[in-house]
Order: sequence, then structure tokens, then C-alpha cells
Amino acid sequence: QVQLVESGGGLVQVGGSLTLSCAASGKTLSDNAAGWYRQAPGKQRELVATLTGGGRTDYLDSVKGRFTISRDNDKNTLYLQMNSLKPEDTAVYYCSLGPNLARIFNYRGQGTQVTVSP
Repeated sequence: QVQLVESGGGLVQVGGSLTLSCAASGKTLSDNAAGWYRQAPGKQRELVATLTGGGRTDYLDSVKGRFTISRDNDKNTLYLQMNSLKPEDTAVYYCSLGPNLARIFNYRGQGTQVTVSP
């Protein structure tokens, strides 16, 4: 059974930083494509960052230069380092996993709330 458990969300002021973690079990992150997506109330889901098994990263334009996706293979954990946070980053953040980028939403976590206060 595949499980993805996110943590690290919270309330932060504009310009602050947070690091989200996603502990994976049942699948090996380095053998799959993984990513972080977010969803704010009344808005469409946004794929924020992706990391392929081979280590290639990609980012939503609005977070480039501020967010960094990474993984710890020993811990089988995915991270999202978020710096210079803005109010528009407020959302529930989810990690996801799949055999490739086209199927990156095959498995999803329960989400963690990130709130950026002005």
C-alpha cells in the first residue's frame, strides 16, 4: 500500500520560509516521478514542482527562484523548501507520486495547509 504523509505546513508572514516534507512508503521516490501541488479555495489545482526519478526538476513559473524540490533517498522523503513566501502561496499543499510525469497524480497525500499572512 502506497502512503504519502505530508508535514511542515503552518502560518508564516510574508517573506518567510517553510519546508514541507512528504514521507513515502510502498514506493521508492527515486524510481518514480514525484511532485508538490497546491489547491486554494475556489481555484484550480496547480502543480508547483516536480522531480523525476532521474533528478530533473521543474517549477511553476510563479515559484521559480523561491521554491526548491528535493528528496532524501535514504529516508524516502520528498521536500519542498519555500522561501520569500507571498499571500498568493496560501493553499493546501499535497505531494504526489507516479511512475512518470504523465501519471504523477497516481498517489496523493492528505495535504498540509500553508497560510501566508500579509
